[in-house]
Amino acid sequence: MGQSADVVVVGAGIAGVSTAFNLSRQGIHDVVIVDPLPPLTLTSDKSTECYRNWWPNRPMVGLMNRSIDLLEEMSNESNHSFGLSRRGYLFVTAEPDRLSEMTAQSFITSDFGGGAVRTHPGPVPYGTAQDGIDVLDAAELKRHFAYITENAVGALHVRRAGWFSAQQLGAWMMDRAKEAGATLIRDRVLAITTDHGRISGVQLENGSTISTTKVVSAAGPLSADVARMAGVELPLFSELHLKVAFRDHLGVIPRQAPMIIWSDPQFLDWTEEEREGLEELGRHDLLGEMPVFCHGRPEGGGGSSYVLALWEYHRQIVEPVWPLPEDDLYPEAVMKGMTTMVPGLSVYRDRLPESVVDGGYYTKTVENRPLIGPTGPNGFHIVAGLSGFGVMVASGAGDLAACHISGKPLPDYADDFLLSRYDRPGYLEEVIGVVSGQL
Repeated sequence: MGQSADVVVVGAGIAGVSTAFNLSRQGIHDVVIVDPLPPLTLTSDKSTECYRNWWPNRPMVGLMNRSIDLLEEMSNESNHSFGLSRRGYLFVTAEPDRLSEMTAQSFITSDFGGGAVRTHPGPVPYGTAQDGIDVLDAAELKRHFAYITENAVGALHVRRAGWFSAQQLGAWMMDRAKEAGATLIRDRVLAITTDHGRISGVQLENGSTISTTKVVSAAGPLSADVARMAGVELPLFSELHLKVAFRDHLGVIPRQAPMIIWSDPQFLDWTEEEREGLEELGRHDLLGEMPVFCHGRPEGGGGSSYVLALWEYHRQIVEPVWPLPEDDLYPEAVMKGMTTMVPGLSVYRDRLPESVVDGGYYTKTVENRPLIGPTGPNGFHIVAGLSGFGVMVASGAGDLAACHISGKPLPDYADDFLLSRYDRPGYLEEVIGVVSGQL
């Protein structure tokens, strides 16, 4: 029993769905997506669903700008069905030196295509632009974001940034791909076959085969396993990243707030009794200096009172397993971290609000850039290593993968996302040590 397809996409997460959708837009309609799970249910629906063009290197700014262009086009085409917003990312700091560093990085990102840098107070009134980066001093920050701690010395407001519903975007792209001829098979790929160095098909767990000359591995945390079926080793590792949704029933964080991000390390203000308890539990990860980028944003429509918040303080490389490992102290630790930036949240100190924890795996490369394009046997392609930015980059990554497959002209950043970049002399020495831009 078998069938054929022009392209088989392994994985029905946001990356695989976007690849199938973009292939259909580029004239390749006979596409089969294979996944044992329903679309967008492994990790794609576990993110904060945010996007930004704030990145510290030119290739990522280029790819993200393209991805955001496509998001905006699809938002218009779908009659704004997936709630694309542009409230921005507000990077807040209490350290003058860090504000200076962040401001300097703004000009670098601007040179890469991130938009103009505006300093406030300044000749251009704050809030009149929807692109670029606004640098706010303490007075301007307090004026526009009164709920932020008075300890803050300033902030950057990255304007081409916001969030959307990844589930609704994915469903819309899947529907469009199916209308163009794509099909979805709920099964597991057991093997990828080749013939004289060329892709020849895939074998499924149900015993059937699909003959094809092109396979795309877009399997998220399982990308390395899929690529290995084609004889390709991918330099990927995974980190567990959790998030918490809590009910801010007192309305401490305004519903119109941007993504707010505390950009400094911090120590959590546990009581002495709490510290002793944490020592007994062996939770030393919560007792020392905690990392930067505790962040959160409002979630839901106008009637919602929920806030999403994240903080990756585990800092461990792990093998992906399901169900996810639990951290019973995560809601309390994140609330404490957020309270440093938004002191009004201290009203929840003695009684945490109703909260739900979930999360997924950031599967990434050492320099935190994705892998997109052909590699290994002729006809094998990858869309992998999308780290914690999979939702925001998926549109651009799927577009780039489809360009490789269809033979359309490639953008100037295409080579920077090939696996073969690691073969360039001095490549890792050049990029390692440069801030990754990861939240």
